[in-house]
This record gives sequence, structure tokens and C-alpha cells, in this order.
Amino acid sequence: MGVTRAVAVANPLNLVVLISGNGSNLQAILDGAASGELPARVAAVISDRADAYGLKRAARAGVPAHVVARDAHAGRDSFEDELLRRVESHAPDLIALAGFMRVLSPRFVGRFPRRILNIHPSLLPKFKGLNTHQRALDAGERRHGASVHFVTAELDGGPVILQSEVEIAPGDDAESLRARVLREEHRLYPRAIRQLAENRRRGMNMADMAADAR
Repeated sequence: MGVTRAVAVANPLNLVVLISGNGSNLQAILDGAASGELPARVAAVISDRADAYGLKRAARAGVPAHVVARDAHAGRDSFEDELLRRVESHAPDLIALAGFMRVLSPRFVGRFPRRILNIHPSLLPKFKGLNTHQRALDAGERRHGASVHFVTAELDGGPVILQSEVEIAPGDDAESLRARVLREEHRLYPRAIRQLAENRRRGMNMADMAADAR
């Protein structure tokens, strides 16, 4: 099997991805960028855990990877100062949270207004926070899904850019539902980034994109 080579794209978005674990959404972004379907360049991957498998995904793709470990810092401010230094060194147009399991402070978010994205496994504004799949089942929902949104100081409360729905099937449990939603996430996140990149090509700034988000 040959080595996948990145396809050159004119004026790509410069993207930094923050992870904490497996990095399957990171892989979807890397694949889209390599194929040319996603007009973005992943400039760096940063993890708050040294054992995150997503770091191996970055290495295979030839993307610089850094670890900023929370437990190596005395407090949240020190951790975020180091994280901020790493992020800003790559001059990102967008920062994508892809399974990053730290809540960013208003101070951090305020440095990148309308430039931080997150993917959340629910149809926001429903089921903010954790354990979304079981909560959707417990609530008797018929449909569930994922949302890509801009990050603000409110947890999972920023403007939604795109959503994707799945039906909740009879007999679903949290794991089977999670697996179907995750497959949608892998399609949805690159689509949202591509939409923002195309909007930028049309001369829209990030504030315009937030107002245009649906």
C-alpha cells in the first residue's frame, strides 16, 4: 500500500487540534486535509495527556505534536499559559477541540473569539456536558446526534455551525448509540471546517461566520 500524500490546497486554513485521547475526529480531519477535500492545514496537535493515541496519529501524518500535561502544572492558570504559548506559536486561524477533556477558561477563550470549535455528541442545546447518549435514552428521545459549535465561556453554549442527526433505534443502549453518533461526527467535523474555510474565501470574517451559523 502506498503512502498517502497531502494534496496542495490554495490558501488553506491553519488549524491547531487539541486532543485528550484516541483522536478519531482528529483522524477524520487529517484525512480530509491530506485528500484535499478539506481546505485546511493541520499545523499542530496538542494533547493534555502524554498517552493519548491521537499523538501517534499526528506522528504518522507528519504533523508536529506537543504534550501540555495538566498534572505537570501547579494550577489551571499555569497550564493554560503553557497551552496558550504552544497554540499561539502556530498562528492558527482555527482551533479545533477533538475530544479535548478540559474546560477552557473565559480568559483562554477570550484570546480566540469565534476561532475555537468543538464537536459535542448531542443535538445542542439538548444534553450539554457529559453522558449525552444515556441521557438521551433516559429522556425517551427519538433522535440524537452531534453538533459542531463555536466555543464560548458558556459550556457547550456557543453558536451551532452544523448538526447531524441519527434515529434512536429500539434496543439501543448507550454504546450502540455512541458508535452511530461517532460515525456522524467523523463526517460532520470536516464539513463544518470546510464550510468556515469556504466562507473565509468569500471574504467573511469569523464574526460573520458566527452570525451565519445555523
